[in-house]
Amino acid sequence: METTLQQIYSIFTKYRSVCTDSRKIKSGDLFFALKGDHFNGNIYANEAIAQGAVCAITDDPDLPQHENMIHVEDVLNCLQQLALHHRKTMKAKVIGITGSNGKTTTKELLSAVLSTTFKTICTQGNLNNHIGVPLTLLSIAEDTEMAVVEMGANHQGEIRKLCSIAQPDLGLITNIGKAHLEGFGGLTGVINAKSELYAYIDDNGGKVFVNIDNPLLQTLSVNIPRITYGSSLNADMYAEVISVDPYVNLRWEYKNNQSVVRTSLIGEYNAENIMAAIAIGSYLGVEKTRINEAVATYSPSNFRSQLIQTGHNRIIMDAYNANPVSMEAAIKNFSRFMSRNAWFIIGDMLELGTESDYEHAEILKLLTDLDAEKVILVGKYFGAVYGGDDWLHFDHVELLNLHLKKKPIRGCDILLKASRGIGLEKSLPYL
Repeated sequence: METTLQQIYSIFTKYRSVCTDSRKIKSGDLFFALKGDHFNGNIYANEAIAQGAVCAITDDPDLPQHENMIHVEDVLNCLQQLALHHRKTMKAKVIGITGSNGKTTTKELLSAVLSTTFKTICTQGNLNNHIGVPLTLLSIAEDTEMAVVEMGANHQGEIRKLCSIAQPDLGLITNIGKAHLEGFGGLTGVINAKSELYAYIDDNGGKVFVNIDNPLLQTLSVNIPRITYGSSLNADMYAEVISVDPYVNLRWEYKNNQSVVRTSLIGEYNAENIMAAIAIGSYLGVEKTRINEAVATYSPSNFRSQLIQTGHNRIIMDAYNANPVSMEAAIKNFSRFMSRNAWFIIGDMLELGTESDYEHAEILKLLTDLDAEKVILVGKYFGAVYGGDDWLHFDHVELLNLHLKKKPIRGCDILLKASRGIGLEKSLPYL
């Protein structure tokens, strides 16, 4: 390791606190002055030091120097190399998770399961990109045994890069679907990008966990050492949904040990996320009673498959993210299991590129086929393909909220589903 990186790592091992946002500096932080399209952390380096940062890592050669400032060629690359070195130094087993849908829920479920038996850290929030993954790795301590690292991407090559930093021992692709089509250049691009995790694991002697019910994942992993899970009897970890009321309940079996787990997760589409956490936990030796307790007590948050009872309605809040696969699953699940007067409040799916009109029209067709009567569409992409007058449409959520003030919905079941950028959570106070 070159001298400058050695110097930074020496400081890091003493303080163990990294920050990339000058507004959140705490005493003892190492401040990495990252740059982006609309910000330049170098500008705030001296301010960060004044606020208590023990060191500021910068890459602006014209910046007035300070004794607590270290200049590098590229701050982001330095952060990533620091994280890579730290990952190699620590003994923790790293589990990499990616996929088009369900990776955050699976990450949180798996972390809960592993934490019952091992000293475990995991990706916090949605810090799953080229900055977030290094920050997650730098949170590994000497006594950490398991690190669950979520990896997100919207362009080809990003998962490969994240794998080169995190160096996962085990890997999981939750599924591969129509997400970020614009950045990936279509579904083939998504498949190639997500399978970069499989390629890394294969090249480095690890194992992957594969949903045997998913033909694409089964095919992509056929020549890689793998552990399978799913509803097929020949899966290494067999599971089946026994009820959805509306929470998902499973019967599962691993190495001839059978068990039943009841969860607080809405939607049958979450079954595969639960299965993945059970399969990895079982493989790593977590006792089934601990697995069941961890899964049963996990409660979703951050607008992901949450069942919310307001003073007026029962709401399924699933508006953290949306793509054609997750949108279809949420709508079908809602139509099957919500028994009362039902409203579909559906917002745009973003980052679909040239496929946007087609995919939004397909969702409208699905709603029509399901005979959905009470539908509210939100966003310009749905507006571009909806030409009828049976349902309501609003260009943005503020107009929806004005409508809900005038014509409140009461005593109903409501699905809120959209991409995060639509902001459907802003409608909760009016429901």
